[in-house]
Amino acid sequence: MSATIHPTAIIDPGARLGHGVHIGPYAIVGPHVVLGDGCHIGAHSVIDGHTTLGCEVRVFPHAAVGLIPQDLKYHGEPSTLTVGDRTQIREFATLHPGTEGGGMKTEVGSDCLLMAYSHVAHDCILGDRVILANAATLAGHVTVESGAIIGGLTAIHQFVRVGEGCMVGGASAVVMDIPPYTMASGNRAELHGLNSVGLKRAVSSDDEIAALKRAYRLLFRGETALKETVVQLQAEEHNFPRLTHLLDFLAACERGVTR
Repeated sequence: MSATIHPTAIIDPGARLGHGVHIGPYAIVGPHVVLGDGCHIGAHSVIDGHTTLGCEVRVFPHAAVGLIPQDLKYHGEPSTLTVGDRTQIREFATLHPGTEGGGMKTEVGSDCLLMAYSHVAHDCILGDRVILANAATLAGHVTVESGAIIGGLTAIHQFVRVGEGCMVGGASAVVMDIPPYTMASGNRAELHGLNSVGLKRAVSSDDEIAALKRAYRLLFRGETALKETVVQLQAEEHNFPRLTHLLDFLAACERGVTR
């Protein structure tokens, strides 16, 4: 099935369109863009730069995807933006490619939902199934691991990592890393316990959830220094992948940890 292109859309001859692509009125697709099979590009949206969209990605009206980064150090280097399969980019959302100072790439995983007015800045890395609610903004070099949910109007500082399965409340300001499987909110953000509902939805076992709760109490409510507690817990034998990931995440922290 060939692409369906509205007569008012502007498609550069260099763009590569997959099977079944639909491009709406007044949309613009640049010369280095690759659209996977079944992509739907809404009216008045712009896809530019070295941008690759996976299969069945939906870009809604007035979104701006792949335009140059909002970074004064950017000087036209051919950095990239990649978006995984079935991700939805809603109205007026903005996604920017990487920069030379950050690895030259921005990556968004599959099955993500980037709601209206959300922003993914240069050199961000998003896992699969990430949700950015309306007007959530990621500064440059932010990492958001798979399954994390970031509430509306929340701002994430440069280089912060948001762990797997986190729930970040709306209108929050996040300036330090948020550990996996936790809930955080506020300006500045503070932890509010484990994301137990999210863990159950992820089909964690009762034993694994209990182990994570124990680790949370020792890490964030105990009297021992965080790094020492991480080392102590890493020395214990267990068979819980999520606990291992939590401890590895904390051991690699460079910006400080939200408490």
